Amino acid sequence: MSGWPLDPRLADCRRLFLRDHEVRIDIGVHDFEKRGAQRVLINVELFVPLAVSTPARDELHEVVDYDFIRASIEGRVRRGHIHLQETLCDDLLAAMLAHPDVRAARVSTEKTDVYADSAGVGCEVFGMKETT
Repeated sequence: MSGWPLDPRLADCRRLFLRDHEVRIDIGVHDFEKRGAQRVLINVELFVPLAVSTPARDELHEVVDYDFIRASIEGRVRRGHIHLQETLCDDLLAAMLAHPDVRAARVSTEKTDVYADSAGVGCEVFGMKETT
């Protein structure tokens, strides 16, 4: 996940990220995937305007807390079985963009144990709020 800034509308943003966050999740459509939770790596990037994320007093409430990202992931995982990584990515992207200070977000998921001959298979999605 790189290439920032992707768009000139993000030039005034700070990029926050959570990298290779490991979860065990019930995901998949194949019988072998339904035998138990799978290891999934989740990556999230948030683009937050500097105007709303530059701390004046070095206090947590002045920025987007990384716990928001982790709590959003955990909340989605707790909702139960997911068939597709695309669904997981879309749900997480919607949660990230629901934060009032986030202008854009990128989310990727990677199932690491599906194929013996591959490090992983995954999905990535990017979204940006309309700016005026």
